[in-house]
Amino acid sequence: MMTDPIGDMLTRIRNGVRAGKAEVAIPHSRLKEQIADLLKKEGFIQDYRTTSEGVRKTLIVSLRYIQRGESAIHHIRRVSKPGRRVYADVASLRPVKRGLGTAIVSTSQGLLPDRECRRRNIGGEVICVVW
Repeated sequence: MMTDPIGDMLTRIRNGVRAGKAEVAIPHSRLKEQIADLLKKEGFIQDYRTTSEGVRKTLIVSLRYIQRGESAIHHIRRVSKPGRRVYADVASLRPVKRGLGTAIVSTSQGLLPDRECRRRNIGGEVICVVW
């Protein structure tokens, strides 16, 4: 039984990057797909797709590498965990790595990057940070 599916997703991506994999397979959920969509829009992954194997769906994430095999993701970390939820108002949402990274925030308007949260003046639960 998995207690933190989002943490598992981020760990699979982190391990795939460290191993130099082109793709990683992750059990599908709508929240994980939204996180993958944000990572794609922010330029941290190349693409993602879903595949069906009978009843189960799988999310296939294509990792993005820059020149000479260097990954676009240098660090990915879960912030809000099932045992300790972390909420932030708009005043405490600071730029990650001086704007080079992003924080994914779950708001009342859906999942948004920290930059968009500051623009819309809303806060929420900080899911993870990536740079």
